[in-house]
Amino acid sequence: MTHPAYGEFRQVSPVASVLLENNPSSMTLEGTNSWVLRAPGADECVIVDPGYHDLDHLPKLAEAGRVALILLTHHHADHSEGGPWLAERVGAPVRAFDPALCGGVESFVDGETISAAGLELEVLHTPGHTEDSVCFRFGDHVLTGDTILGRGTTVLADLGAYLRSLRRLLELPAGLSGLPGHGPELAELKTTAQEYLDHREQRLDQVRAALEVLGENATPRQIVEHVYADVDQALWAPAEHSVRAQLEYLRG
Repeated sequence: MTHPAYGEFRQVSPVASVLLENNPSSMTLEGTNSWVLRAPGADECVIVDPGYHDLDHLPKLAEAGRVALILLTHHHADHSEGGPWLAERVGAPVRAFDPALCGGVESFVDGETISAAGLELEVLHTPGHTEDSVCFRFGDHVLTGDTILGRGTTVLADLGAYLRSLRRLLELPAGLSGLPGHGPELAELKTTAQEYLDHREQRLDQVRAALEVLGENATPRQIVEHVYADVDQALWAPAEHSVRAQLEYLRG
C-alpha cells in the first residue's frame, strides 16, 4: 500500500490514521509513522510515536484533535524525541515502557490495558529491537513499532529476546493487521511474524556456517562481509549490529 505525501493524514481504518514524518533513510524507510488512534465518535485521540523534534511534523500532529495520551513504542529518537514538545503543546502525558521517557505518569506494565479515546489498548512487551520495545493490540490491529516493520527486517540488540517476542506475536489470533513504525501496514501480522522468525533462523544458520569457514573468533564485520556479500553495503553497518546480537546468542 502506498504511503501518503508528507504532512497529510491517511485514514487506515475506522480507528487509525497515520502521519508520515519526512525523515526517510535506510533505517527509517520512507520515514516514521506517527499513529493517531480514536474510536468512531470519540472526542479525543491517542498519538503513538510522535517522531523526532521536528517542527514541521509535530504541529500537524497537534492539530489531530484533543489528545488524551501520547504513547511510545520504544526510546529511539525517531519515535520518541518529539514527545516532550508535543506533550507540552497539547497538554497530554507521555507513557512508555522506560520510566525515564514518561512525563509525570507511570510506565507501562506488560499485559496492561490502556483505556483512552474510546479504545482498549493491550500493552505487549516485545523486547529484542530494544529492551523497552512494546506493541499495542487494539481491535483488529497490532501497532508494532520497530518490532516488525512494513518492509525489510529490523536491527536487533538481543536476538534471544527477539525470537521470544516473535513467538509471542505468533500466539495472537489470526486476522490482525500490523501497523508498523516504518513502512506500509501489514494485512496479516501473523504471516509476517512467521516470515521474520524463519528469516532469523536462516540467518543464524548462515552465521554458524560462516564461523565454520572463518573460525570461531571471526569478528562481526568479517561475518557481515561473508554472509551479506549480496546486500547493499550501505546496510552493512546495521547488519553488523544484528550479527553481533547473533554471535552473543550463539556464544551465550
